[in-house]
Amino acid sequence: MDRIRIIGGNQLNGEIPISGAKNAALKLMSAALLTDGTLNFTNSPNELRDISSQTELLEHLGCVVTREENRMSVSAANIHTRTAPYELVRKMRTSILVLGPLLARFGEAKVSLPGGCAIGTRPVDMHLNALEELGADIKLEQGYIDAKAPAGGLQGGKILFPKVSVGATENAMMAATLANGTTVLANAAKEPEIVDLGECLIKMGAKISGLGTEKITIEGVKSLNGAEHEILPDRIETGTYTIAAGMTGGTVTLKNTRIDHLSAVLGHLSQAGIEVEEQGTDIVVSREGERLQGVDIMTEPYPGFPTDMQAQFMAMLTVAEGAGMVTETIFENRFMHVPELVRMGADISVQGNSAIVRGVGGLKGAEVMATDLRASVALVLAGLVAEGETMVNRVYHLERGYERLVRKLSACGANIERLK
Repeated sequence: MDRIRIIGGNQLNGEIPISGAKNAALKLMSAALLTDGTLNFTNSPNELRDISSQTELLEHLGCVVTREENRMSVSAANIHTRTAPYELVRKMRTSILVLGPLLARFGEAKVSLPGGCAIGTRPVDMHLNALEELGADIKLEQGYIDAKAPAGGLQGGKILFPKVSVGATENAMMAATLANGTTVLANAAKEPEIVDLGECLIKMGAKISGLGTEKITIEGVKSLNGAEHEILPDRIETGTYTIAAGMTGGTVTLKNTRIDHLSAVLGHLSQAGIEVEEQGTDIVVSREGERLQGVDIMTEPYPGFPTDMQAQFMAMLTVAEGAGMVTETIFENRFMHVPELVRMGADISVQGNSAIVRGVGGLKGAEVMATDLRASVALVLAGLVAEGETMVNRVYHLERGYERLVRKLSACGANIERLK
């Protein structure tokens, strides 16, 4: 299995281009199932493993997907099956987002219960309950979700999510675009990726209002058309490289990104001593002073601190001065990177869903194991500042969500390489 080797101690200086957002691109690909027209995307992160997995799933359903550099087109004009099988869906949790579009357009769908990172149970109940509110008849049989719409198609309705769920909001919003009547999503998620999906759906002919708020209203239409859409920059990749620059003490320009999607993260990073300056569509990152400072964070739904930045922030706190508390409120099993950071000399104490991180004078390189996507990049960040060699195993996690990571870091001076 491939590994990444890092020799720590080098500052990062230079430019890093930010890719399109994985968490937007995957949902946009599912939206193509709503129409027999073609969706054309620019700024698509085509080299990610998750994009390849989603492509494989859509092609199984009958889609034609073409990818070239950062452009992608998806045509669902000739769907020949409404079944998403286990061997494809198990690779990532986002696969469940083909359920709503298939059900809305074809009146039926059979989708395997999904897989993905092992960071908690993340039940799909809210997805299914939302579709049932639209009139769907849903049965769980032999590990599959078997869903059927009523004879006249899905019907608009009022959906109140018991807690904020990004995926359930997206599935319900896509399904509602072709439902009869008006659908209101209450306590909806507000993430930029949901806004991006909604804006693409509007280009396709959907009638949606309230994007970015807790109340989204969708007036169903008879059919949707193809569209052209630019995928928004990846805010998690942006935040990750911001922390990398701050930890190593260099100055890095992050190209083609959005600072307004990172307000919660940047506020905490500023307290820690990382300076971020906006220059048009770029941001310039540098560190104030010799050493970062400990800061407390708590993950929350957007616009709060994102759970997808928690592991990276913890890696930063391991070498900060003083202590910081990290509280995880989204997923119950998202501290699996802690034992690996401790192997590198970190001082971390976990109590329930909180961890106290006491900064140490320096980390030591070690052989470590990646357990999920964000944990794996946290170990890379730690390796960039650790003394000696760090070997990160299970790098396939990284390739699910970070496009050309080794190449981007190497171009800024990191001593990092991928080993076959």
